[in-house]
Amino acid sequence: PRAARRRPNQTPRAARPLAAPPKPARIVLRAASRMPPRALAIGSSTGGPQALFQLFQLLKGQIRQPIFITQHMPATFTTILAEHLTRIGGVPCREAKDGEPVRDGQVYLAPGDWHMTVAVEGGAKVVRLNQNPPESFCRPAVDPMLRSLSEAYGGQLLAVMLTGMGQDGLKGSKALIEAGGTLIAQDEATSVVWGMPGAVATAGLCAAVLPLADVGPTVMRFMSGAGL
Repeated sequence: PRAARRRPNQTPRAARPLAAPPKPARIVLRAASRMPPRALAIGSSTGGPQALFQLFQLLKGQIRQPIFITQHMPATFTTILAEHLTRIGGVPCREAKDGEPVRDGQVYLAPGDWHMTVAVEGGAKVVRLNQNPPESFCRPAVDPMLRSLSEAYGGQLLAVMLTGMGQDGLKGSKALIEAGGTLIAQDEATSVVWGMPGAVATAGLCAAVLPLADVGPTVMRFMSGAGL
């Protein structure tokens, strides 16, 4: 059979240029709170333990305010994570206990299978744990932690969203911003999964979106009252 003739200007199918890669998500930053934070909240999931280790190595016990962490992780593993953070960061970190008072210089980690919140009772802040239904398919979840902390601290709360899959923390971060707080997110390049930080970054809720190595120094500036 006669071979098909190719027009002189016709590009062979295999040589046609590939479609352009999708443009990176546009991120709009917002102003940070002018009030010095009285507490730090951290949310993380996939890739979170290693990100927390690197962050705590940078912080090295230099934050005197209480720190609250929700990492998507089952029971038993959260106990081990707390031990590692205590050793790496040089600050006492333990699984939170229901009804314990919130103290400066203490790191509270949500236990596996329990949501961790903070309530104001009799003028004092106390930790409250519950087994309400999972949120964003997670228990513990970041959203209930951020909602309660936003009510307890208002504009004097700094939150950090580290690497993680899904969108847990997005609703809680909106409550944080409405209360006047400040949010920082890990950037896409240094995240194992840019789900949780990407959700808050692209929603325009962040004062800064940073590589993991820059998150620690920025957190310390905020917690000292210096801001960005």
